[in-house]
Amino acid sequence: MKIIITGGAGFIGSAVVRHIINNTLDEIVVVDSLTYAGNLESLSNEFNNKRFCFEKVNICDRDAIDEIFSKHKPDAVMHLAAESHVDRSIDGPAAFIETNVVGTYTLLEAARSYWNGLGKDAKAAFRFHHISTDEVYGDLEGTDDLFTETTPYAPSSPYSASKASSDHLVRAWLRTYGLPTIVTNCSNNYGPYHFPEKLIPLIILNALAGKPLPVYGNGSQIRDWLYVEDHARALYIVVTQGEVGETYNIGGHNERKNIDVVTTICGLLEELVPAKPAGVAQYQDLITYVKDRPGHDLRYAIDASKIERELGWVPSETFESGIRKTVEWYLNNETWWRRVQDGSYAGERLGLSD
Repeated sequence: MKIIITGGAGFIGSAVVRHIINNTLDEIVVVDSLTYAGNLESLSNEFNNKRFCFEKVNICDRDAIDEIFSKHKPDAVMHLAAESHVDRSIDGPAAFIETNVVGTYTLLEAARSYWNGLGKDAKAAFRFHHISTDEVYGDLEGTDDLFTETTPYAPSSPYSASKASSDHLVRAWLRTYGLPTIVTNCSNNYGPYHFPEKLIPLIILNALAGKPLPVYGNGSQIRDWLYVEDHARALYIVVTQGEVGETYNIGGHNERKNIDVVTTICGLLEELVPAKPAGVAQYQDLITYVKDRPGHDLRYAIDASKIERELGWVPSETFESGIRKTVEWYLNNETWWRRVQDGSYAGERLGLSD
């Protein structure tokens, strides 16, 4: 297969690229505009592979997207390009509407035009796989409730509302135009190459620097944590084996309170980096409770039984094994995250020298 992966230089997208290059014979075309969260250094080992191609293009640019379809003639699209940070969506929602809604619309139209021109067999085999989030469902009130594929949408933030909008567009393009689409909704991802503004890498790197470890409210918010390499494996199974028109929820079966995630990281750092920054007796002493986020959802939890039952996917990592791997990765890859923190990775992002 030849697969277009939008947002392939991002956190989840780059994990999908690495998985496909390392485990299949498929060809990859990464389409990424390289906004702040796009980092080509996350694909440094893949760049010289003859099955890898990179196109620096914004998904809102219809002419450029049409040209990519015409040039590369893909068998499938995996659409991961999105603005994804909730705090940023609260401060500046316009970018989320532009990328997540208008960008998805533009990509769907380009894919539809390309798909309509395919021969019978290629048209039947083509897939448009839209990767979304469990945040479109809002939050759960009960301690035992789970999000299923039929849970009504109730987004709480500009980010989740924009992703819900894009989900609806994808399903409408299937029903109205017949474009063969599949949707997946995942729980919170974590793992290597995660942009440091997100909770887990932020806590790791702040702790190593002796900085405060910010926790919203009282830290009681619950998330289902999914190791990013497990997610990448699930996404490839869906795009190659999933049924057109279906939705698959992908979760890690690892519910944790935010405060418990933070204390777990602190415990691992006590073990792995006992030499602490000056003035720090224990990493947990750095925990600082801050004003809660507006509209903060209390609990997310995924019922991933459908993808297990129908496609045979289950996560390989427990939270304990995954978080240890994640902490160890950041300890062993200081060059990567230092270049993100100091902005020097942007030289590649912008096509400039350091």
